[in-house]
Amino acid sequence: MSYALATLWFDRQRYLPGILAVAFSALLIALQCGLLFGLLAVTSIPIDRSDADIWVGSQKVLSVDTGLKPISVSRMTSRIYSMPGVVEVEPYIQMFRVWDMPTGGSDLCIIMGCKLGDEAIGPILALDPELRERLTEEGAVVVDESELERLDIPDAAEQIAQGDPVSAKINSKPVRVVGLMKGMKSIAGPYVFCSLPTARKLCNLGPDQTVYMLAKCENPKDAESIVRALKEDYVKVEDSDMSVFTKREFSFRSRMHWLLKTKAGIALGYAALLGLIVGAVVTSQTLYAATMASMREYAILLALGIPRWRLRRTVVTQAFWIGVFGVIASVPATMLMAELASQLGVKPQLSPELIAGAAGVTLIMAVLSGFIALRSLNQIEPVNLLR
Repeated sequence: MSYALATLWFDRQRYLPGILAVAFSALLIALQCGLLFGLLAVTSIPIDRSDADIWVGSQKVLSVDTGLKPISVSRMTSRIYSMPGVVEVEPYIQMFRVWDMPTGGSDLCIIMGCKLGDEAIGPILALDPELRERLTEEGAVVVDESELERLDIPDAAEQIAQGDPVSAKINSKPVRVVGLMKGMKSIAGPYVFCSLPTARKLCNLGPDQTVYMLAKCENPKDAESIVRALKEDYVKVEDSDMSVFTKREFSFRSRMHWLLKTKAGIALGYAALLGLIVGAVVTSQTLYAATMASMREYAILLALGIPRWRLRRTVVTQAFWIGVFGVIASVPATMLMAELASQLGVKPQLSPELIAGAAGVTLIMAVLSGFIALRSLNQIEPVNLLR
């Protein structure tokens, strides 16, 4: 191992491209996976930002933004409250509607109607008490500050901050933007927070209709058993009119729906795979060229009786250390690129497990590249010294 490290240091200019290739591969894998997880996390924000332990929707709900069929509040409330351990049940409305642009045209937005009290368990918890108080007014809505341009009101931030609402229309129905929030940016369409009466009016729902029912358990650990009991009593029948999930199940289901629907995972994974292939090819070719350039040195070692397997181990060890140095170099570069992406509005989720996984995959790739480069040793013979 000391000989391999000494060789790397002595010919560091020759091995530098391999180290950079490994670093690039590790950076690309970690960043692409982080971007994918960050993208998927956005799709489940309404679930993750709520205080509900159980989500109930219409039959065969695929994700939180596809619960288009209304369900009965009174019927679902009685069903859920019949389960021991449930302490709070409330309706929640989330539906796609059309935002009418002030300058013409339209775009999709996502209506989010919740209870506004301090005891509410829906995503309305993302709003401070002052904004919730403003939403008690009929037709009042709150949007994310970063979505103003998408909503065609890019210069309205200062006016709203001064307490002067901005008029708009959703499905040709008048609304007033009475406040702004942060941290609720969406992929499909801007989130529009409002009260339950306003949401029902905008979504053409009756007073006993909702899209979801949320439930809070006395002990959150009981959520799985309660969901299982609800499925046994109401879901496993042919005419079932409800789907039941724990918070974790529904969050995962929503993320996987977006992953498979948009093929985002395939695209980002394909790019990461290309980076891995490029790194493997460059690393193996770097090791191959370096071994061929050291042909006379290896030939001398063979002539002195050094077994060929020792030389093979040296090449593989060099590949291992190239992988280690490349991974070390990639960590600060990955953090820097992630911070840059966050400044641009896209926040990668780089957990320690993800970085360790990317490092492990890249290190394995580097070692495999070393084995590929071993073919160069077959061309080295002691007779080369006589040439």
